[in-house]
Amino acid sequence: MADEMFRDPRLAPLYDPLDPDRSDLDAYLRITEETGARQVLDIGCGTGVFALLLAGRGIDVVGVDPARASLDVARGKPGADRVRWIEGDATALPPLRADLATMTGNVAQAIDDPDLWRGTLRGAYEALRPGGLLVFETRDPARRAWEEWTRASTYEVTELPGVGTVESWDDLVEVRLPLVTFRATYVLGPDGRTLTSESTLRFRERREVETDLTAAGFIVEDVRDAPDRPGLEFVFLARRPAP
Repeated sequence: MADEMFRDPRLAPLYDPLDPDRSDLDAYLRITEETGARQVLDIGCGTGVFALLLAGRGIDVVGVDPARASLDVARGKPGADRVRWIEGDATALPPLRADLATMTGNVAQAIDDPDLWRGTLRGAYEALRPGGLLVFETRDPARRAWEEWTRASTYEVTELPGVGTVESWDDLVEVRLPLVTFRATYVLGPDGRTLTSESTLRFRERREVETDLTAAGFIVEDVRDAPDRPGLEFVFLARRPAP
């Protein structure tokens, strides 16, 4: 099940304005260009930022996400009619022959259930044409990113049109590796209405991810550093073998 931030219709419209810097997507755009991909499957597309960037470049995009509220935000954006939106996950996709499948941001880590993770990898494999590429990122557990998930480190005040002042911060709830749970708090507008969203992320070791990819049938071609967060994340590039 998606977190409240993505499935609550009061919170989903705040996601983009509270996180406007999506320079993390630049690396995925470059990979799309380098591979010459013409059909892309965006797994965990959320509010559709990456899917719409691709569609604006004339690429055929399928965006899949289990959170209806986030998809409603995506469908309301300019150019949304150029994307095929699917409410669900990668374990039950229609027949596709994508050149590229992506899981940007925290998508891979947000799939914390092992069975759903393996099913997602199998679904991505089946959705790719032979020779197609799967690309996603995940934080390096050794860097212990959760130690910065405190109110003191994350507190922000943002002015949003139609909402007013929004105070937001994160609190670490529990560390039980490989699972880490944190809670995001949002205090909205002049009435001080407070909403929260709790998230659990799975911190997988590099070898674990490579083993899972191989078991799903992929060939791991490369494990790169994330250019926008050097030294903090792994970026996996895994290919469905061509016959």
